[in-house]
Amino acid sequence: MIQITNLVKSFGGQTLFNNANLKVTPGQKIGFVGRNGSGKSTLFKIILGEESYDSGEVSIPKNYRIGTLKQHLVFTEPTVREECALVLPEDEQWNFYKIEKLLFGLGFSEEDLDKDPLSFSGGYQIRINLVKLLATEPNMLLLDEPTNYLDILSLRWLRSFINEFEGEVILITHDRDFMDSVTTHTMGVHRKGLRLVQGDSHKYYSTLEMEDETYEKTKANQDKKRKELEEFVARNKARASTAALAQSKQKELDKMDDMEDLQHDATLSFNFNYSDTPAKVLLRAENLGFGYNPDEPLFQGVTFALEKGKRLAIIGKNGKGKSTLLNYIAGELPHQQGTLEFHPSTKFAHFGQTNIERLDVKATIIDEISSVSKDIGFAEVRNICGRMMFSGDLAEKKIEVLSGGERSRVMLGKIIGTPANLLFLDEPTNHLDMQSIDALADAIEAFEGSLIMVTHSEMLLRRLADALIIFHKGGAEYFDGTYDEFLEKIGWEEEEGSAPKKKKPKINHKERKKLRKAVTQERNEVRKPYTKEIKLCEEKLEVAEAELAAKNIELEKASSSGDNSAIMELSREVGLVQQEVDALFERLEVATEKDDEIVAEYELKLEEIDA
Repeated sequence: MIQITNLVKSFGGQTLFNNANLKVTPGQKIGFVGRNGSGKSTLFKIILGEESYDSGEVSIPKNYRIGTLKQHLVFTEPTVREECALVLPEDEQWNFYKIEKLLFGLGFSEEDLDKDPLSFSGGYQIRINLVKLLATEPNMLLLDEPTNYLDILSLRWLRSFINEFEGEVILITHDRDFMDSVTTHTMGVHRKGLRLVQGDSHKYYSTLEMEDETYEKTKANQDKKRKELEEFVARNKARASTAALAQSKQKELDKMDDMEDLQHDATLSFNFNYSDTPAKVLLRAENLGFGYNPDEPLFQGVTFALEKGKRLAIIGKNGKGKSTLLNYIAGELPHQQGTLEFHPSTKFAHFGQTNIERLDVKATIIDEISSVSKDIGFAEVRNICGRMMFSGDLAEKKIEVLSGGERSRVMLGKIIGTPANLLFLDEPTNHLDMQSIDALADAIEAFEGSLIMVTHSEMLLRRLADALIIFHKGGAEYFDGTYDEFLEKIGWEEEEGSAPKKKKPKINHKERKKLRKAVTQERNEVRKPYTKEIKLCEEKLEVAEAELAAKNIELEKASSSGDNSAIMELSREVGLVQQEVDALFERLEVATEKDDEIVAEYELKLEEIDA
């Protein structure tokens, strides 16, 4: 297994890792989370020997093979068979049997082996790269954003593959639902180190939140104690009679660790600008059809009504016409087939690749966001810039110097500033990190209007969509129901040969209520000793802190009057009470942390009952 010890790595004055440590044990599948630029891909390069580091140690056992599936697909050979054979050692260059066995196992046919790798869909190109990877027989997989640009079916296949892989895995992806479905542990770059937590990303972030709360409480307690010591030293160091005691307190002050203020990452903040409408139905579509080649339409006969508050998702394989349908409904393409009737009060905002490309590259971020409405004031424009993480001088940057991800954020800022009751969103989570994706989903849930969205994220589908247009079986089909209902009633035709998944028997309302009550009672029973301890500590702390405040007032009076014997005695008493306060805080933190763990554990049990 790999082990990283006291790793230090800096780039141009910025420290990415400072004494970072990691030990990967057999069978671990680790989701690697963190903001863009935090050092995730750099750590992969260090493990693979592609990047140097300043100090520390990276230990990899002899004959332990690490394979990586990188973001970019590059093929140089004319056939799939020859492309995959590139990875074989020299003495096995013509051992095509080994390659063919893997290709057949991953769904390729005999005819596919002589085709150009570039002729396949993105999902199958990923499989070609996986064959090249597996042919090296790796013990560990390092997967850097393997979900990028994959369609929903390819994502479902990749999920099954990772779950069945017998070695170790470290996975970088912003698709939280995908990550949590395949990993046993979650790791992040935390205060320049590596923090590993058993469980999914929700457990990881809740653990960090609890640790931060404990840190803040400890820091507040220490700051209070530091202030008291500093005041005591300042009052008593000049008097000969108390100088020795003041010196002793100064030594105690010097030994105290300096606890820095916690730094928190900025997150995108969404709040869509809803335009009120009396409409019950915002949009009616009848027999929509479109094709760039009239003889080969991408879709035909698409019919649906979009009620106020309805959230429609367009899903399917890449290249089938999902974005085209969205753009056709939004009026971005010339009319061909069918009719679209919008209610007169319908106002929409459109986020899509075509819109991003229309940003004026010579304009500033402020100019672009200001352009969405004459009614939007400069203060509000600045506010939106800040929420899209372009605060201060950053908002003055020109579009031409921005990255693709930054341009997406500008476009999202324009959508936020646009009064609308219908949102068109085409893959809105591209370039967003986990926290920003969660914030976007929260904002969509809070939006009173309607939504038509193209996405490959099963998390967004399950959380947001209550109707679907599915591109499959050679056409596009409207489905009035949730994504899980679609999987249960219809399913993807490409997965029809797969072994059926065992479904949990449904629990009726009465049985669910009974189970919830039993679990809640069990949780309360397990929590009892810790809630009792928390209550006891809080009560004792209240008394001890009141006593400490009173003793400090007495000490201040004695110090002012120069009563040396009283100063000595009161200082001793203050020290004893302070020790009691510190001990009570430690007991409270331990009990609170344990109680939070129990609550989180039983929350999962309750969620399983409700599933």
